[in-house]
Amino acid sequence: MSFNITILGSSGAVPAYGRFPSSQLIEIQNKFFLVDCGEGTQMQLMLHNCPIHRVNHIFISHLHGDHYLGLMGLLFTMHLNHRESDLNLYSHYGLDEIIITQLKHSNSSLRFKIIFHHLNPGVHEIIHEDKSLTVESIPLKHKLDCTGFLFREKIKPRRINKESLPPELSLQQIAALKTGADVTDDSGNIIYKNTDLTYVPRKSRSYAYCSDTAFNPDMVTIIRQVDMLYHEATFMEREKDKAIETLHSTAAEAATIAKQAGIGKLLIGHFSARYKELGPLLEEARAVFDNTHLACEGNTFTLDE
Repeated sequence: MSFNITILGSSGAVPAYGRFPSSQLIEIQNKFFLVDCGEGTQMQLMLHNCPIHRVNHIFISHLHGDHYLGLMGLLFTMHLNHRESDLNLYSHYGLDEIIITQLKHSNSSLRFKIIFHHLNPGVHEIIHEDKSLTVESIPLKHKLDCTGFLFREKIKPRRINKESLPPELSLQQIAALKTGADVTDDSGNIIYKNTDLTYVPRKSRSYAYCSDTAFNPDMVTIIRQVDMLYHEATFMEREKDKAIETLHSTAAEAATIAKQAGIGKLLIGHFSARYKELGPLLEEARAVFDNTHLACEGNTFTLDE
């Protein structure tokens, strides 16, 4: 089953050198989640053939404009495309007022309902859950309340070995096998051991999105050993004073977090407009954590099972 991250925007603060402000589309088992929605996000969604109508959950990390100013245009496009299903919007307090105000002063309405989910600043908790995955909040350190998001698949069922499966087993017994149970008789005696009839489950995958934040080792325990981490890398070490002043991170700091957390792969983004060439940021990060990649527009990163 799919687990893909498509980069729609990688620029910090303003568009620069063909880079758009922050946005990513995450596809997990054919479900689509939009994370941040900077200016131009809907253009990027269309350019990369992303199914706007299948996005039912939008997560906004914080209320700096480069992370949400593309939202109203996207909402109106959904409306004009006759969307009727509910849209879940996760953000800190204030975004609901912004949307309601814009609708009011443009004498507009939407044909679908927005369900607002307010994030709790500084709290790590599950903010969305369905049968196959959870989304957790990650407290970040920035000038405004800011939250990252951890997408984690739930433990998957064991896989049935069809060649070894006795034909007399009922559907209920087969379902129990998938949960790890043995097949027993009415007295509780084991008839068939689970390990003889099943394979181990496919791997449960995880992805953490950490947008604007100062260097923050507190997040390490939350994101430990995730398969892939996106961590902002607005500056290089030579501009570290600027990173400290603005509560952003350097490429080396992003890589240090990845190394401390023991993650699988690191994506860096939210690049300052002062950098036309991104190679030096990548080199700086790879000197600390080798498996680092640039989160550039149009790139899709896949997590294998």
